[in-house]
Amino acid sequence: MGSAPSPHPSSPTFSVPSSILIIGSGVFGLSTALALTRRDAFAQSAITIVDRSDSSQPGAFPAPDAASVDSSRIIRADYADPAYTALCNEAQVEWRKQDNPTDLGAQGRYHESGLLLVGDAVPPAPVAAPAEGGLKPKMTGMDYARGSWANVQFLASNDSSSPAARISELPNPDAIRDALGTGGSSGSWGYINANSGWANAGAAMAWYLDKVRQTGRVEFVAGTVASLEHSDTTVTGAKLSDGRVLSADLVVVAAGAWTGGLVDLAGQAVATGQVLGYLDITETEQEALSAMPVILNLSTGLFVIPPVDRVLKVARHAYGYINPTRPTHPPLPLHPHSASPSHPADPVSLPLTHLTTPSLQIPADGAADLRRALSEMIPWPSLANRPFSKTRLCWYSDTANADFLIDYHPHWQNLFVATGDSGHAFKFLPVIGDKITDCIARACPPQFRGKWDWRVREKTPAGLGMAVVTEDGSRGGTPGLVLAEELAKAGEVVPATE
Repeated sequence: MGSAPSPHPSSPTFSVPSSILIIGSGVFGLSTALALTRRDAFAQSAITIVDRSDSSQPGAFPAPDAASVDSSRIIRADYADPAYTALCNEAQVEWRKQDNPTDLGAQGRYHESGLLLVGDAVPPAPVAAPAEGGLKPKMTGMDYARGSWANVQFLASNDSSSPAARISELPNPDAIRDALGTGGSSGSWGYINANSGWANAGAAMAWYLDKVRQTGRVEFVAGTVASLEHSDTTVTGAKLSDGRVLSADLVVVAAGAWTGGLVDLAGQAVATGQVLGYLDITETEQEALSAMPVILNLSTGLFVIPPVDRVLKVARHAYGYINPTRPTHPPLPLHPHSASPSHPADPVSLPLTHLTTPSLQIPADGAADLRRALSEMIPWPSLANRPFSKTRLCWYSDTANADFLIDYHPHWQNLFVATGDSGHAFKFLPVIGDKITDCIARACPPQFRGKWDWRVREKTPAGLGMAVVTEDGSRGGTPGLVLAEELAKAGEVVPATE
């Protein structure tokens, strides 16, 4: 069993809680639970995970509409930020373990197909500088791609597990087309990194769930958390929608895009819906695409992942849709006593998914973008008009700079928040729980101090919780789209969300 690194000299004293309640069994929640069971310091701590569960499969974790449950997720150390490049390199050591059936990457859970990362040569758009009244250019997809190119080359030169010989520049669309091997192309410049690939997300989460259950240390509770329980200044647990109350000395809210419905995040993160589409393909088409790499255009956010079991996935990593919702129970206010119990909650963006709304479709603009991705990246006439066998909205918890939010709440005692996945957390599944546990022990890894901190705001301006726009250079589409408005354009009606 491991031990935590030394706390930062300025960190408050850490006392080991006798009981820990983790709200959410996604990437952050499940990995943190496993990491806690492996730490000597928490050997006597009772650990409970509570999460929503499919009524048709009670006790199944995570919930089937969680962001972490899907056919595939990209696994890449390809980041413009060297801290995340290094962190994913650490995770890939675990993903690559495939010698035994019980290894994380075995049995088809990890595929090192390579990643083709590209960008479009477009001039940067000016945005208001945060600390000044002037304008400065924001990072573009091409900026991100070139920064990532430099970081993975540096990584490869210092790590034999990611050899530089497997990374090649693609200086023009023809080179991109040759590397993709489908007859299609996207972007004006890019590179291919054969050290990256993709994971079967649903299978990997099931593997992790089994590992957590095998410890015998974690109790799982199926239920929907309605609100957090608290005394004057201390969070004491959670109340479920059926009236049950779960109490703990430390409450860890790791509810992904649902976090804003439980805690006022002070404008630091917002839930955004992202479009995914799936096409059934033939065995012949499967074979023809078997050697393709993942392709991701950072300027448009469009990407395609190699098919498996005759299903092809196409998606858009975009600014996404917000879904303004007035929660039934007001989230925990930013400050104790800052809102009366009878005060109605301000609207926050919360997920709307196929689990609660089976007839939910993706908006027309999203579907059109997915078609555009296919026409560029796999321009086969046989696929051009083939209906999607399934579409889905995948919900992110987006922060302004795509950094995670992993920190103690500054005003409420015994409350820890782990959210802000920003659509890129899954790849860190094998290691992020250890880093979150470090932060719980008040020993945040030095490279993430300042990145993962709670950004203290003394007052949350009205509507700020839905005004977060992620500007890390990796997003496509249009910011600020409202889900109900986009669905209405196609004549769809969104159920009431109050």
